[in-house]
Amino acid sequence: MKIGFDHEKYLEEQSKYILERVNNYDKLYLEFGGKLLFDMHAKRVLPGFDENAKIKLLHKLREKAEIIICVYAGDIERNKIRGDFGITYDMDVLRLIDDLRGYDLQVNSVVITRYSGQPATNIFINKLERRGIKVYKHEAIKGYPTEVETIVSDEGYGRNPYIETTKPIVVVTAPGPGSGKLATCLNQLYHENKRGNAVGYSKFETFPVWNVPLKHPLNIAYEAATVDLKDVNMIDSFHFDAYNEVAVNYNRDIEMFPVIKRIIEKITGKESIYKSPTDMGVNRVGFGITDDEVVKEASIQEIIRRYFKTSVEYKKGYVDAEVFQRIKIIMESLNLKPEDRKVVIPAREYSSKLKLEANKNDACPVVALELEDGTVLTGRSSELMDASSAAILNAVKYLANISDEIHLISPVVLEPIKSLKTNALGSNNTSLNSEEILIALSICAATNPMAQVALEKLIKLKGCQAHSTTILSTGDEQIFRKLGIDVTCDAEYPSQNLFYNM
Repeated sequence: MKIGFDHEKYLEEQSKYILERVNNYDKLYLEFGGKLLFDMHAKRVLPGFDENAKIKLLHKLREKAEIIICVYAGDIERNKIRGDFGITYDMDVLRLIDDLRGYDLQVNSVVITRYSGQPATNIFINKLERRGIKVYKHEAIKGYPTEVETIVSDEGYGRNPYIETTKPIVVVTAPGPGSGKLATCLNQLYHENKRGNAVGYSKFETFPVWNVPLKHPLNIAYEAATVDLKDVNMIDSFHFDAYNEVAVNYNRDIEMFPVIKRIIEKITGKESIYKSPTDMGVNRVGFGITDDEVVKEASIQEIIRRYFKTSVEYKKGYVDAEVFQRIKIIMESLNLKPEDRKVVIPAREYSSKLKLEANKNDACPVVALELEDGTVLTGRSSELMDASSAAILNAVKYLANISDEIHLISPVVLEPIKSLKTNALGSNNTSLNSEEILIALSICAATNPMAQVALEKLIKLKGCQAHSTTILSTGDEQIFRKLGIDVTCDAEYPSQNLFYNM
């Protein structure tokens, strides 16, 4: 993989800049946008970026930092899913706490935002408190965010409890957008100022990259990633007016800046040091880019992946036609086609060939997988295994220099698994999915040296690209994710079934 980003340079620059901001205050509330861990979007568009760069940055600052995690009660009630992990937001909070502790970072508490006694939220609160996690409940504030006089009063922020913090950097993070991070930061500023403490607020948001051109594919890829949020990149007019310098931000931050500035000035009783939303940020990711052409190409490929993702979500009914239309416009703005993704055409051509041979109109699922050396392999679904399983097996055989005719998995192992699946567990689908096939391969590796060699090649699939001509099952999607394979799908179900496709 070509590298276009210097991770070590970025960490050094970023930590230095945050500490400079901290020096202006007794305490800095730092709102962390995006993903604190496993930022796969950043890794994909900035080749060389460490997906855990943010938490490694905090690990460097661990003696000075503590963390507050926000989660919106409404997201708990509707079981909102974090797409890249396939888990609900409340479960992601638990995962996040475990991961933070693994990096020796102090988790101060969890804040339930816009709380109004929701039943599922109460169960979650009980779960946290009975495991020794401190929980704060913040109610929705009437008139937020525009009625500044009410917000900055005992009837606004004053109604919500103050979160006791002790370290100079207080990171406020969340499982996803709309979790109430900003409101929690401003709530703390209000209570800290009432106590006579000199505190500040800053925002750490990786994208859009403020010192990269507005129409750079890197920033357009951010629009594609947030197409359902209707985020639009814009020139920060406040920044240009103040400094005669072009900076990129996104519409929500620019629209909200005058209000946030007024709230901060009302809380502190003095003029804000920030003249623009870009001023509020501390992000230095743009300074880590070492090869702009590599970043451009990686960003273009990410935009195409986002197009496929949105197409599938539209097919499933998760997003509306407006969202789907927006991603198509983004593709058209860069003259991109789905076929510009290398693995798409081989998968579709093989699927069309199978349809022709079978003389039927039903879907013929095929997965194409591109290896690090540029070789593209395919796998088709059969009565024995699904297309994902076939593609993965073909890939590890190729990497291990094992002939395609050689069977790595013994029928003695396969038959009991198929019997368990259909007879004991009552599944209507006899084909084994990728997890089942990999378990079978690992069993055979105990007695078959070639199976062991193939199994050891699975690690070589990390960073590879794949495309399926049909929508993948949740199980296969998760296996691709765990193997580190970036997979996309055509928005077509593998069969006419309704329930068994979900």
